[in-house]
Amino acid sequence: MRILFVSIFTILSAAIAAQNNTIPPRVNICVYGGTSAGVMAAYSAAKLGKTVVLIEPGNRLGGLTSGGLGFTDIGNKYAISGLALDFYRKTGAHYGRFEQWIFEPSVAEQLFKNYIKAAKVPVVYNFQLKDVKKKRNKIAGIFIEPTERAGGRPAYLEADIFIDCSYEGDLMAKAGVSYHVGREGNAVYKETYNGVQLMNKHQFPDGIDPYKIPGDASSGLLWGISNTALATTGSADRKVQAYNYRICLTNDPANRIPVTRPPGYDATKFELLLRYIRQANIQSIKSVLKLDQMPNHKTDINNNGPFSTDMIGWSNDYPEASYNKRKQLLNALELYNKSLLYFLGHDSRLPATIREQMLEWGYPKDEYTNNHHWTPQAYIRESRRMIGAYVMTQHNCQGRETVTDGVGVAAYTMDSHNCQRIVIEKDGVKMVKNEGDVQIGGFAPYPISYRAITPREQECNNLLVPVCLSASHIAYGSIRMEPVFMVLAQSAAVAACLAIDNSRTVQQIDVAAVQQKLQADPLLDGTPPDLIIDDADTDQVQFSGDWKRQTQGSYGPSMMLANTPDATARFLLPATTEGRYDVYLYLPRIKDAAREIKITVFDGVETTGHLVSAEAVKVLGQTSGEWHHIGNFNLKKGRQPYLQITAAGNGGTIAADALLLQQKR
Repeated sequence: MRILFVSIFTILSAAIAAQNNTIPPRVNICVYGGTSAGVMAAYSAAKLGKTVVLIEPGNRLGGLTSGGLGFTDIGNKYAISGLALDFYRKTGAHYGRFEQWIFEPSVAEQLFKNYIKAAKVPVVYNFQLKDVKKKRNKIAGIFIEPTERAGGRPAYLEADIFIDCSYEGDLMAKAGVSYHVGREGNAVYKETYNGVQLMNKHQFPDGIDPYKIPGDASSGLLWGISNTALATTGSADRKVQAYNYRICLTNDPANRIPVTRPPGYDATKFELLLRYIRQANIQSIKSVLKLDQMPNHKTDINNNGPFSTDMIGWSNDYPEASYNKRKQLLNALELYNKSLLYFLGHDSRLPATIREQMLEWGYPKDEYTNNHHWTPQAYIRESRRMIGAYVMTQHNCQGRETVTDGVGVAAYTMDSHNCQRIVIEKDGVKMVKNEGDVQIGGFAPYPISYRAITPREQECNNLLVPVCLSASHIAYGSIRMEPVFMVLAQSAAVAACLAIDNSRTVQQIDVAAVQQKLQADPLLDGTPPDLIIDDADTDQVQFSGDWKRQTQGSYGPSMMLANTPDATARFLLPATTEGRYDVYLYLPRIKDAAREIKITVFDGVETTGHLVSAEAVKVLGQTSGEWHHIGNFNLKKGRQPYLQITAAGNGGTIAADALLLQQKR
């Protein structure tokens, strides 16, 4: 009966495809999930000449990048390459800059649509995965069904290779691939920051009573507090770090819709927040909301402090929940976030300063116009994590273990939000605490193994998973950034195309060929790659005077600092490179920076001088610095061309960090 059912389903879907070209019966590569990663995977596959389809259960492209997270979590720009970097440069072009890492949701969405349009990728919106048909360890096809908001009928789709770019890893799971939910114990991978962790970031101060009637345990716990006992540090559980929404608001009166009381509002959920505000004497909205400024008077609001937009303890059931259950959970999360905004602006028990500051903000009329001006994308920080051919761990993050098959680079702090809100006893006093927040950084960018985006071959040999990749909980906290997902998705698509071209499984392809393709043709359209000269390239950078190496706040692993007037750094440009180039110098934020930097450029024949004012460098967003355009130069045959920097004679510290040459086509 099963075989007959599949055959009938295949015939039916083929008939549907004949009437509607958006659901083809067969393609080379099927991408599931229209996240930022999904867009880049589908675009890459199409640019490499493969037939491709992108399945998106919602009706919006870009996932979280177009869903409110405009204050990009970068870590280090060195980690961002290929089409991901192209996206941020296209964003920069929109705002009149070389690159830009902060942006409005609608701008990001339009850029993702442009990629899809340019590559002529068919997108199937509002269809979700129903089931997977496998033949031994290979996915033969997938059954998809319309969501509640969509019309149409179920369909069956076959492909040579599948790429799961969803935040939940649904395709991976239904394909029978091993995965983990929650936190491993430290002992599993010999880590120190996995498992249960009671730390001090986003934490309540001592002494805040957890009970409805203070001091009376019989009155019950306040909303949001669990009665779970604190387990041993580093022990395993199935708890999942908290989700929230990255909220776009505006303080432009002409574009502002007031925050109103949402149906189902319950002010009792915020009693604990009131106690925290009173005890800590909070007077500013910024102590409750991380209110990052976006262009055009808009925000990207994230969690801040012990009680904020994170709905702690709510996310544990989400990864493996049914679609209907997830919808209920997401509705609850949306209600919580909207209720918090209303509470902060209207509850008379709050300080007037907080209420006044909150009332300056409202929903933007020009964002999310088909979803009542609220993002449809929740911040699913972590869901399922594949247990693949290689597991990335804390040891990779901190450089104690490295890989040679890297197809992406991560650089962010090992970052986990809180997983539970509990009661502890300290000095005989019961008090509320959050548990699970970990933020450990201080390490250099590190490579992500290709094997971490491939399942074990015996489980599935034609699936790639660049989002719910194979990593421990704490390592995933470092890798799980939108730009990195885009990089890994492009790598996955290149690998998928090689597998098809060479009749190999995804585990058998030549990873060196993937690396070479990404390096030689990062945009997959023949655009020459950037030429980067880093301070650590000792054969291309000459220093004179007193320089000191610093490994924090740099582009790449390090930068060199000097504060003496005789110190110079000379970046040697490739003598064999001829042609016209835009030349950019990376200028990081540094303490006691010189007011001006003197730049000397020798193009092989002539020498020109330039002065760069520190005030002219506008560093926007979560980044250590910016690329500053020095000029456009025609590099000629002759003697060794170079760019040299020195202080302009007015004191202060200068940095020699990195140089970028971009060839004009």
